[in-house]
Amino acid sequence: MLSNKEIVCPNNLLNFAHKKKGVKAAIVNAGKPLPMLSAQDAVNENLIEPIFIGGKKEILECARDLNWDISKYEIIHEPFENNTAKIAAKLASENKIKIIVKGHIHTDILMKEVLRREYNLLGKTRLSHIWHMTLEKEDKPLIITDGALNVLPNVKTKMHILRNVINFSNRIGIEKPKVAILSATEEVLDSVPSSKEAEEITKLAKKENLNADVFGPLAFDNSISKKSAAIKGIKNNVAGLADVLLVPSVETGNGLVKMLIYFCGACAAGVVVGGKVPVVITSRSDEAKARLASIAAAVVALD
Repeated sequence: MLSNKEIVCPNNLLNFAHKKKGVKAAIVNAGKPLPMLSAQDAVNENLIEPIFIGGKKEILECARDLNWDISKYEIIHEPFENNTAKIAAKLASENKIKIIVKGHIHTDILMKEVLRREYNLLGKTRLSHIWHMTLEKEDKPLIITDGALNVLPNVKTKMHILRNVINFSNRIGIEKPKVAILSATEEVLDSVPSSKEAEEITKLAKKENLNADVFGPLAFDNSISKKSAAIKGIKNNVAGLADVLLVPSVETGNGLVKMLIYFCGACAAGVVVGGKVPVVITSRSDEAKARLASIAAAVVALD
């Protein structure tokens, strides 16, 4: 069942990201082949101007293996992985970089530094993670949130996630996104807490007059399939037409994304939004094209 399809970076993201040129970006713990390759791709697309943080020897060796002259870019020598995130967070706090890109470092170590109040990187909304999912270059994306950061968000946190994803959707040309609040059922059941939360979020979104069509609970099938929604007699502006899936837990989002990657060959562009700088936290096993797409998503997310 595993897909052998080559992952391709979508034009949707690149076209919007190209409107901003040479954004300063910290590549955190950069001295490994994949982080360096994706940084090279992003430079070739004129998306970023990188600052490499990590062991200088390893960074230069990787660049040499890629036949990439990085002599005009800054390298901050820091051989200890856990210290590289601190340097990136400090650079961001001093407005010396606009994007933080995870290299060969654990996500929890990186995000722990981003969340430290001393760096003042938190915005008015809670941080959340967005996956921009596509199969082909010209695909309309399916957005999944939050599948990486907020583990079991309550209604208040989900409203932050909702506002963040509406903002991101607007930035990629979806003026009024259709947001499905996902559950295991389209019925409101006491035995399924996520369905009751979905109902509450739907009411709150309407009360706040958010610039989106928001409806839940919806199951996965009737969120994205008009046929499934019609068979079940579900009639609203979102059912079968969702641009965004707001998931009930990190396990749901993570599972959906990984299935699309490994079964369908999807390109998963992932970025943390809601703070003062977007943060790219790709998996260390992600391919270079997905990493490039994630950097493009971070550029798009910039204010």
